[in-house]
Amino acid sequence: MLVAGLLVLTVAADRFVLGAARLSSALAVSPVIVGVIVIGFGTSAPEMVVTLLAAVQGEADLAFGNIVGSNTANVLLVLGAAALLSPIAVAVTTLRREVPLMLLAVILLAAVTGDGRAQVLAGVALLAAGVGVAVLLVRSALSDRTGALAMADEIDAFGRGGTPRVCPSALLALAGLIGTVVGAQLLVVGATGLAEALGVTQAVIGLTVVAIGTSLPELVTAVAAARRGEPDLVVGNVLGSNLFNSLLIAGTAAVIGDVQLDPAFPRALGIMVASCVLAGFFLFTGRRLARREGGALLLLFVVVIWLSAT
Repeated sequence: MLVAGLLVLTVAADRFVLGAARLSSALAVSPVIVGVIVIGFGTSAPEMVVTLLAAVQGEADLAFGNIVGSNTANVLLVLGAAALLSPIAVAVTTLRREVPLMLLAVILLAAVTGDGRAQVLAGVALLAAGVGVAVLLVRSALSDRTGALAMADEIDAFGRGGTPRVCPSALLALAGLIGTVVGAQLLVVGATGLAEALGVTQAVIGLTVVAIGTSLPELVTAVAAARRGEPDLVVGNVLGSNLFNSLLIAGTAAVIGDVQLDPAFPRALGIMVASCVLAGFFLFTGRRLARREGGALLLLFVVVIWLSAT
């Protein structure tokens, strides 16, 4: 069930994001909105659905393990693999805006859940910060004429050209959403059963297997973008996903109800923050992520998985 859930989730989430992007374009929504919100945050659809389903079903350790583990996998596995294929140059605006925002988001998440609890008030604070970040990113993108034109070209390429129509785009998005929910449900049930069968906690499964699985869309997108020589898509994909995971998804999961988290979470939160800080440092040095730095991130990811499983 877990493997089937991962396969369905990966394919369906891609269709959902593509359908939503085409629908937004068909409805004449600004390309900036489509790029920042629909595509930038849309790659977090697997994390969102898996986390919320787990939270609603009372599997809080699995829900928050997925968020923390996915954030860590994004900066270590996704960025590391992409940089190993091709060094990633980073735009100055990304270093000034998205990187600091991502670091602040993961630090805020660690601060409000570091005591081993996810409280409703903490969830409200994360949601408020998430909405504020989304507004800031959209306003910044709209004020950047060059960036807005470049994003319009990227949206057109993402939609594979042509003029999208409302009904087919809506059906594609709906089918993708339904598939994502089904895949997420299979993943949650399979992960819970695997934890019981192996005699480990749901937090461990969430931090490892589920986190890697829900980061597959980001990994596929980043590797493809790196091979096409589009570094902005690689970095923007990862940073946007971590922002959305840390603020809006974690905030929604916390609002569902006060929960006591597994004792392993403080260490996992520390690893997440340290990994994001290290990736941010690599991005700032020379405004690029070199192959050797990508290799270092991948090696660290292997160490992190080993630590999370022990």
